[in-house]
Amino acid sequence: MTTPRPTLTLSSTVLDAPDAAELADFYRRLLGWEPVQEEPDWVKLLPPGGGAGISFQTEKAYVAPVWPASPGDQLMMLHLDFEVTDLEAGVAHAVAEGATPAEFQPQHDVRVLFDPVGHPFCLFVTDQVPGETPAISPEWVEEQTRDIKAQDELTAADAVTPGPHEKAGPMEPDAASA
Repeated sequence: MTTPRPTLTLSSTVLDAPDAAELADFYRRLLGWEPVQEEPDWVKLLPPGGGAGISFQTEKAYVAPVWPASPGDQLMMLHLDFEVTDLEAGVAHAVAEGATPAEFQPQHDVRVLFDPVGHPFCLFVTDQVPGETPAISPEWVEEQTRDIKAQDELTAADAVTPGPHEKAGPMEPDAASA
């Protein structure tokens, strides 16, 4: 007689980090996922449409993996793959949020990057034509990073100047209503 297999559902992949909250914040900005659980030394993010999430736990003895590894190096135990519609834009966004492109890029339709604590992750597209792996120039990454940061900046003038559909008016309540 065999015991029936219980239902198992992947809830989350857990990444160790020197500081769980800091690494979770990187992935929150990268993916646009929100935290659903935040505790000292533990954070869990879930995608807005449901599905398995990513969790982060503080591990004081964390050692970053080496990729690609050589004998004796700290090996990565796993890596995350994220499909993107535009590889260059995906890399630029990841770099602007704090990722670093790996020097070695093994495929033309995949980019290997490192999160701020050294976990490798991949961005890939599935509709690319096979060919040579294009180089990622540091100048291109810097240019893309500057462009994304410039788009995200809110100047003081933007914050106080009303848009075309907004009424101009005082920002503070008047003294009579206080």
